[in-house]
Amino acid sequence: MGVSFDLFGTLVDVAYPTDPGQAVADALRDYDVTVPDDWDDAYREVHIDAPEGAEVPLPAHVAAALRSRGVESPDNAARRAVISAFDPEVTTRPGAVEAVEAARDAGPVGLLSNCSVPELVARTLIRSDLDRRGFDTIVTSVACGWRKPHEQAFSALARGLDVEVSAITHVGDDPETDGGVESVGGQFVDVNELPLTAFATRLRAGDLEWR
Repeated sequence: MGVSFDLFGTLVDVAYPTDPGQAVADALRDYDVTVPDDWDDAYREVHIDAPEGAEVPLPAHVAAALRSRGVESPDNAARRAVISAFDPEVTTRPGAVEAVEAARDAGPVGLLSNCSVPELVARTLIRSDLDRRGFDTIVTSVACGWRKPHEQAFSALARGLDVEVSAITHVGDDPETDGGVESVGGQFVDVNELPLTAFATRLRAGDLEWR
């Protein structure tokens, strides 16, 4: 058995920009990139045709949005601007540390996060009370190429944990995305129904029914 956790909204809360497109535009200007006058429209348009469930890295989207308006982003400026725009303020959620520690006592532990921003998960963990070393594998959609609930996201997690995908219990806050583990035979624990502190207590007591 392996236990995995969603990150944002499950283990941590993060303050995101209220206007992501504007935050990216401001960061692009800091890197001397000319921002098109109709940037709001360009940012919202689809520029990369990706398969259903695939992750489009936000820097790739931003670079494509700029190119659609005849603007280039040299020296990896799109990636640097995106990373700068999403500089997280992080709050560790109650019970998060205890839940991960309890899971480690039960077997391998993973982290599976939908995140299109490179480096954001790593920086979030550094700024949280969580110990990155507490996870045997960390899988992000921007790295593996697939977003939950796509089965490929959970397959990547299973490979990292060295368990069958059906042996994963995934803890998260979104039944539509995190609950996708059930489509591959795993078990979903909704923190809105079973808070992290209670999950840790029941896990340590052996008072959870595993599939």
